[in-house]
Amino acid sequence: MPDADSRAGIVVITGLSGAGRATAAKSLEDLGWFVVENLPPSLLPTMADLAARANGVNGSVSRMAAVVVDVRSRAFGTDLKSAISELAARGVAVHLVFLEAADQTLVRRFDSERRPHPLQGDGGVTDGIAAERELLREVRGDADLVVDTSSLNVHELRARMRDYFSSGTSAGPRLSIVSFGYKYGLPVDADLVIDCRFLPNPHWVAELAPMTGQDAPVRDYVLSRPGAEEFLRSYTELLEVMLPGYEREGKRFVALAVGCTGGKHRSVTIAAELAARMAGAGADVQVVHRDLGRD
Repeated sequence: MPDADSRAGIVVITGLSGAGRATAAKSLEDLGWFVVENLPPSLLPTMADLAARANGVNGSVSRMAAVVVDVRSRAFGTDLKSAISELAARGVAVHLVFLEAADQTLVRRFDSERRPHPLQGDGGVTDGIAAERELLREVRGDADLVVDTSSLNVHELRARMRDYFSSGTSAGPRLSIVSFGYKYGLPVDADLVIDCRFLPNPHWVAELAPMTGQDAPVRDYVLSRPGAEEFLRSYTELLEVMLPGYEREGKRFVALAVGCTGGKHRSVTIAAELAARMAGAGADVQVVHRDLGRD
């Protein structure tokens, strides 16, 4: 995770209009980062030079710098790739953060603010969103961290950014484990997805149904089912192999989604237990229960 103890680098925040880029930038400013908004991608190397000069006065600046870029530059994708390649050649690490949201969420946000989408032209907001998704498709694929803000309000997004970028001491990528319910859809920002619906569902046990995976009786029930311990042990061992590999490849964030039917019992239990085991192994872990509390 980029922080005051990391090697010098720049965090680039991009993504869909209306997905929360400005909020994400403000979150880093609140953490003491040096943030530049609406920077053309071609100026990223210049930004790195300025940060390096400032480093002579304040040693933290070049290690806690972020920029917000968007598609207002028509050569956005090409310029961004060229800038990142140039910085990499200089030994400057670039961590690309991509924010996105569901179409209906973006439409609602634009409607509530009564403003047009910057790419809609003579069409509607949905036309602008579709055009922007296509322009950003390759950039999203290159992102180190994808954050889906569809179900996040401003305060929750700020908290999520603080979780990702506040100072930490653990080595290796930051592992975010998200429990979810398949009936509410897959998390679109997941790097890895595991399915724990092979375990018996506490929903069908009368005394457990009203509880959640955060309650001891449910946790004990899930963890005592045949296959649960073997699954946890095997997946923990797998992650202990994968995370160092991700680190060698420069990936700083890994999102693991753990699903069950409703995101209330099994996935919550397994996500929490995996997090505890990985934290015990020295990994930098956070846990989010996406669908806990939904009907």
